[in-house]
This record gives sequence, C-alpha cells and structure tokens, in this order.
Amino acid sequence: MQNAAHTGSPDRPDPIDTTMLLDDPYAGYERLREAGPVHRITGPDGQPAWLVTRYADVRSGLADPRLSLDKRNSSTGYRGFSLPPALDANLLNMDPPDHTRVRRLVAKAFTPGRVDKLRAPVAKVAHDLLDAIEAKGRADLLADFAAPLPIIVICDLLGIPERDRLDFRAWSDALITPDPARPEAAKEAVGAMLRFYTDLIATKRAEPGDDLLSDLIAVRDEPDGDGGVAGDRLSEDELTSLAFLILLAGYENTVHLIGNSVLALLDHPELLAELRADPDRLPAAAEELARFDGPAPLAIRRFPLEDIEIGGVRIPAGESVLLSLAAANRDPERFTDPTKLDPRRENFGHLALGHGIHYCLGAPLARMETQTALDAVIQRFPGLRLDVPREEMQWRRSIRARGLISLPVAW
Repeated sequence: MQNAAHTGSPDRPDPIDTTMLLDDPYAGYERLREAGPVHRITGPDGQPAWLVTRYADVRSGLADPRLSLDKRNSSTGYRGFSLPPALDANLLNMDPPDHTRVRRLVAKAFTPGRVDKLRAPVAKVAHDLLDAIEAKGRADLLADFAAPLPIIVICDLLGIPERDRLDFRAWSDALITPDPARPEAAKEAVGAMLRFYTDLIATKRAEPGDDLLSDLIAVRDEPDGDGGVAGDRLSEDELTSLAFLILLAGYENTVHLIGNSVLALLDHPELLAELRADPDRLPAAAEELARFDGPAPLAIRRFPLEDIEIGGVRIPAGESVLLSLAAANRDPERFTDPTKLDPRRENFGHLALGHGIHYCLGAPLARMETQTALDAVIQRFPGLRLDVPREEMQWRRSIRARGLISLPVAW
C-alpha cells in the first residue's frame, strides 16, 4: 500500500499548506498530482482532509457508494457551513434512498427538453442585460451580465417575483468566500436566507403559481389516501433546503462558468474569432471551457463508510475526502496537452459537473445558459477586450470556488 507523502507518521502525514492553491491553483494542483494521487491537506473549513488529484481516482470516487455525502458519517465533527436543518436537508448532504427520492421529485424541471424551451427566454434576458450597457462602451461584465443572468433565470424558474429578488450574490459570497474581517457575515447571511425562504414558501403556499416551487409545495402537501400528508415525499426542511440549493447552486456555478469562459476566450482571440464566425461550434467550446477553467475546483466533501484505499493510500472511515475536479480535468494521463484550450479535442469526459448519482442536477440548464450568454456577448461586441492589464485581474481567494472578483471589459 502506498502512503501519502510529507512528514508525520506514514499513515498520518501532517497536512500540507494549501496557499499554492489560492495563489496559482492549476500550478499547485499539477505539483500535487505529480507528487502523488492523494495528499493530506488543511481543508476550506480549517480541518484536515484527504485531497485526491488524479482523474481516474476522482472519477471513481465521485461514483463510489462507500463515499458518503451525509455529514453524520463524519468521524471528525465536520459541520460545513453550520446551516440550520431547514437549509441543510439538501441533496449535497444526502445518500440514497433519501437522495434518490428528493432528486427524482425535482429532476423533471431540468431535463434537456424542458431546458431547451427556456433557451429563447434566456436569450432575451441576456440581450436585455447587454442592451443596458452597450452604449457605455465598457462594463464589469461579471456584475452587469454574468451575475444577474442566472439569478433572473433561477428566480423565474422558482417563481420569485422581481420585487423579492434580494442580494443573492452577497449571501453567496459570504458563505463561499467569507471575509476574515467580518466573521459574523456568514451567520448573518444564513439567517437572512432562512427568513427569505420561509417567507417565500408561506407566500407560495397561500398563492401558488405556475412555477417549480409551487409544484414542489404541492408535492409536499398532497394528501395521502388516509387524508394525511405524504411526508415521505418531501419534509418541510427538505422543501426549504431544496429551494435554497437550487438558487444558490444555480447562481454560484453558472456566474463563474460564464465569467471564466469569457476571460479564457479573451486570452485566446483566435478561438473567439472562430466562434463568432461559426456559432455552431459553441456547444463543444463550452464543454472545453468547463474543463479548462471550471467554477468548482472541488466536489462536495465525502466521508468513507469504511476504511478505504484511493490511489494506494489508506483513508480511515469518517475522515473528509476532497475530490479535486480541477486537478482531474488537467490530468495528462486523461487529456492530451491538458493546459491547452482546444474545443476540437477528442478526449472529452471532463468532470466539471461531476459524475455518478450526484452529477450536477442543473447541468442542462448551466450548459444552456453558458452557451446562450457567450453567444450573445460574442455577437454583440465584436471589439470586446479587457479594460485593464491582464495581470491586474483578481480571483476570489478560495479553494472551494474558482471565479473572478470582477471582469472589466470594453468594446
């Protein structure tokens, strides 16, 4: 059995410093991947975790039923964001059979066929946002376009009225990239989100509409044959948590997939010109952009239900395992010339949206939004360019999320 590198006992190496994954993540992941398949690090919550870096191991781990998402299987007291039960009873903390039951109830809203019907409305939202900034000749494309687009789309899907669309970006940032100077901000964001979703569900329950949230409430409240409530369909906490997850995940990943993709295209003007001349190449380009610089460097943490080996390294039951999607997606054992952005590559199969039963539920929607957003920007602004020197671009300092702080452009 191979042991993880670094100091400490053979089976219990000291956690390594992950600063390199903040300052230059892809170079850091490359060094770790070359050094070994599994490393003990200090995770995003400040606790030790096992980081898996190679494509074959990551892909296998994503589908391994021995790796649980349920925090109750943690042996180290992992608490994550310390969310209340009304926000924490979501798919990111569930194993089958609960995961199967809850996912089945909402999956029909994200089928490719239903998502394709949203393509025209999403394109209209994209062009409306670009209409608002076109005459200015410059903008922060993240704040003015990439961020509001998925918020509008998800809010429309859930049936959240425009007057009630609060600062979801601020809430998301407080959780994903907390401000060390304001440690109370994350707790405040959690409280605000809980109040928002509780009030929203109460309103929808009283006045249902033609939207996904109203449908989920109807499933939750549907009487069973004895006149009771079919509680095994969705609990109240599961209902609230599902609404929370759909909005947060639908915003967080899509906004940064769009932003990262635009920047990558500006770094590759020849590809940008090709896509402008032939928009039919956008679907393949969007897949490659997701592999090249996706928004989620890590899959959601997992906990072994038993002692297991990954890459020859023994990992005790209950300890945190982090599967690195970013490292896997640039593994030269799987992708030829992985640091090259090449939409024509034949060896697809990226893991940016996961794999197995926990594959991203909203993947069809995220793909469609990204393709639609890129097409709108590319066609509307043929002179698109960065409005600051490339070296001044700033990234969020988080190993949980890969995204820009802003994207200043001009045209």
